[in-house]
This record gives sequence, C-alpha cells and structure tokens, in this order.
Amino acid sequence: MMPVETAEEAKKDATYLKALKDLIYQCADDDFIISFRGSEWLGLAPHIEEDVAFSSITQNTMGHAVMFYSLLEELGEGKADALAHERQPDERRNAVYLEKKNGEGSYLGEPYYDWALTVVRNFLYETFKKVKLKAITNSSYQPLANVAEKVLMEQPYHLSHWRIWVEQLLASTEDARSRLEERLEEAWYAFGDVLELGQYATEMEHFQLMIGEDELKELWLEEVKTTIKDLPNGTPKKQLGSGREGEHTADFDQALEVLSEVYVSDENAIW
Repeated sequence: MMPVETAEEAKKDATYLKALKDLIYQCADDDFIISFRGSEWLGLAPHIEEDVAFSSITQNTMGHAVMFYSLLEELGEGKADALAHERQPDERRNAVYLEKKNGEGSYLGEPYYDWALTVVRNFLYETFKKVKLKAITNSSYQPLANVAEKVLMEQPYHLSHWRIWVEQLLASTEDARSRLEERLEEAWYAFGDVLELGQYATEMEHFQLMIGEDELKELWLEEVKTTIKDLPNGTPKKQLGSGREGEHTADFDQALEVLSEVYVSDENAIW
C-alpha cells in the first residue's frame, strides 16, 4: 500500500480512517492512564532517586499521549485536551489492566501502594510499547510512523529502567522475589487485554497500519523472556475485561475524576 502522507488523504477512505483512529486512540489512552498511575507515586517511591526517575518517566509518557491525541485532533476528532479529559469511559480504548489502582488507599488518604505491581505492570507495558511502536514505524500512515519514531528516541530508557528493577528484585530476597512473582502471575490473568488491537485489528493489518495481533503477541513474549525466564503457564488472559471494546472498571472512574478535576473547573482556561 502506498504511504498516506496527510490527514486529508486518510479521510478519503472511511474504513481506513476508522481503523487508524482506533489504533491511535489505543496508543494515546494507554499512555494517558498508565502515566496517571505513575504520577500517584510522586513522593512515595522507594527512594529519592527513584522518585525523580519515575516522575521523569511519567512526564515523558504523558507527553507521548499528547502527541497521539494531537494526531487525532488533526484527523478531526476534536481538541487534544478534550479528547483526554471529556470522553466517557465507554469511549476510551486503554487496556483495563493499566487502569488498575496501585494498591489500597488513595494518594491523599493513607496510600498503601504495591511497588511489585508497579514494577511488573510498567515492565510488561513498556516491553509491549517498544514492540508496538517499532511496528508502527512502518505504518502506512506517515504522521503516525513519524510520531512512533520520535517516541522511540526516549522510550527504550523507560524500558531499561523497569527491566533493571525486575532483575534486581528477582535476584534479591525471597520476599522480594515472591512478591514480584505473585504480581506477575496476577498480570497473566489480565494482560491479554493490552495485547489486543480491538475490533479493527483485521483492517489495521490489511491497510498496513500495524502488524497482526498474533505476531505482536509473539514478539512481545520473546522480548519479555529475555528478562524473565520463568513465566506463568499459557498465554495472558483478559479477566478484567476488554478496554479495547470500551469496557472499564471503577478504578478507571476514580482515575478520570482525579485527572480531570482541574480541567473541568475551567475548560476555557489557558495553562
């Protein structure tokens, strides 16, 4: 397929446009929600160096979300800020596993967060993001391919950060290892949702927007195995639901309420 260079060209084929927008929404919404969960660790990370590093990663990831929302704005979906804050839960395409709370309590109300959950979730997600973005650099939609290339300039540092945490915890005390393995086992029941491409997966592959789901999953698993040799049996499931189909949990409602609190206080403000 010939490259599609502009948003106006993409709009000429309705089926192409639907698949393209769904793919970009997935990229944007995934980064948006996992960035928020990362922001809840501000001041609570295991040590000061990690607090600084994680805050930087979180800020970068939110910046990636903005880049994807801006692509959707170019495609006529509305303003980037509105796409981030005003859409209803059933319009969101982020994976459900990524919206899961960091632990018990809340940021301002006796947070009892689980670092093992955060390490596992971010490692698995950043591994997936690397594989997905590399595939998108060959996308037929050139503006999306260009954004993927830009994100990949810093995303490998994010993945390296979480890979080191996984390796250190697995080689640490029995307690640290067991906590990590417990969260990994838990993730195997929910991460399948992240690995899906939604209702337009076939069209995405047909229009060369993205590689197929099976290939994506295989590449992700191969990459994960380079760091974690002993993985849970079988393939990841999606017991929390299918975010690609607009299914979400109460955890997402809580996240969106906090995320949009300042925005909805004055939607016309210029920050």
